[in-house]
Order: sequence, then structure tokens, then C-alpha cells
Amino acid sequence: MALMITDECIGCGVCLPECPHQAICEEDGNFWIRAGRCTECAEDPEGPHCRRLCPMPEVIVTNPRRTETREALLRKAASFKLRRLFEEFDKTKEEAA
Repeated sequence: MALMITDECIGCGVCLPECPHQAICEEDGNFWIRAGRCTECAEDPEGPHCRRLCPMPEVIVTNPRRTETREALLRKAASFKLRRLFEEFDKTKEEAA
């Protein structure tokens, strides 16, 4: 399952730069999580970065409309990591040319 931020969020923004998959968005002071990018930090044994760092971790909850197995979350995280590696490789290749 992906995570979601409830309306009780105080809008401090601590979570925004900490998401390794850029799943957290902000618009007009409201924060929300793009379910398609959220992996619940399944690849991190300490759990979701946003929830660990949030001064009100109880506002970051499981999204009941987005059911995903741990295996699916890990696959999603791996695909994002692989995509970043290819982007870095392409950038390095362009700089060398």
C-alpha cells in the first residue's frame, strides 16, 4: 500500500526533500503523496523516511485505496533506482562527449 498524508498535517515540509522517490508533493501549503511513486520505503529496514522524520508521524497513514504487496513495493523501488542509474549514466556520457 502507498502512504497518504491526512488533513491533520501541519505543513512543516520536513518530509518533502526526504522522500527518495519524490512521491511527496506540496501545493498551496498542502502536502500529499503520489501513490504511484510511493514505495513506503520498503527497501529501507527502518521504514518510511517521511514518517520517521515527521514531527507528527500519525498524519502519515496507509492509503486504503492503494493496496500493494511488499514485493510489489520493492519492485517499484528497484525500477525507480534503475531509472536514476540510467539517467546518471546518460548525463555522464553527455558530459564526456
